[in-house]
Amino acid sequence: MRPFQQLPFARLPTHPRRPHGFFDAPVTALTVTDDHFGTVTTPCRILGSGPPLLLIHGLMTSGYSWRYAIAPLSAHFTLYIPDLVGSGEADMPDVSYAPDHLADWIGAAVDALSIRGCAAVGNSMGGYLTMRLALRQPSAMARLVNLHAPGVPMPRLYALHAALSIPGSEAMLRRLIARSPEQWAHRNVHYYDETLKSLEEASEYSRPLKRREGIRAFYRTLKETMNPAEMTGFLSALQAGFPIPLQLVYAEQDPLVPPLVGDRLAALCPDADLVRLPEASHFAHVDATDRFIETALPFLQKQP
Repeated sequence: MRPFQQLPFARLPTHPRRPHGFFDAPVTALTVTDDHFGTVTTPCRILGSGPPLLLIHGLMTSGYSWRYAIAPLSAHFTLYIPDLVGSGEADMPDVSYAPDHLADWIGAAVDALSIRGCAAVGNSMGGYLTMRLALRQPSAMARLVNLHAPGVPMPRLYALHAALSIPGSEAMLRRLIARSPEQWAHRNVHYYDETLKSLEEASEYSRPLKRREGIRAFYRTLKETMNPAEMTGFLSALQAGFPIPLQLVYAEQDPLVPPLVGDRLAALCPDADLVRLPEASHFAHVDATDRFIETALPFLQKQP
């Protein structure tokens, strides 16, 4: 198959062709309280040994996103893998999902886990949010790997925001997703090697989209966190410097976030370590796991 060539949904296998231990990982109900979201309960998988490492997933995914990175990373770190508020199996309050609210929620989760000053890896929106958290609370994390995050206003983001600002757009999105939440999830996650997809993954990522409050949270996150105006402010804030060690990892090919986003962030964060991964996607921890670990692990293990 060609890179990024999706299988028809009807041909997806029930289980992924590569086994993983995500569902065997110990899970706890984490309670996080902050001023904006209130008290939120979310599943958090905690496993491994060594210093703490926080793994933050991206938009429309969940902690399941890290399934192939668990084994190699847990040999060196104690992993903390929560579902973000409004995602996965976390609570979904009826409030704003603007990026600084979500970033502060991650900071509150760090405190609830008693791991302030941990290392962290954020994928996609999770990388964007953890970068915003570092700007707002430099003590929250000691170092950060940003794996293919957005953060630079792009034409498609302006178009998306305009579409989501039309009256009735939330109801329209709900109707589109309701036709088949599993197929929606399948269509909107893109891998360099699409044979890694399965009905198991589609089920995991579509679960919150089967609930009214889940689509509401997804819609608000799309509209508010992915707002180009918010990203413009983020880039302005980076001009004052990034407060913690940063590694930027971007795939050379990606239909979601072009690698020039990494170039722009690296130009604003000249001390950052910029890495390009060939034959990988926005989700390199899934479809280029070994190369991603080889890249990220030495950076994560560096001493202050």
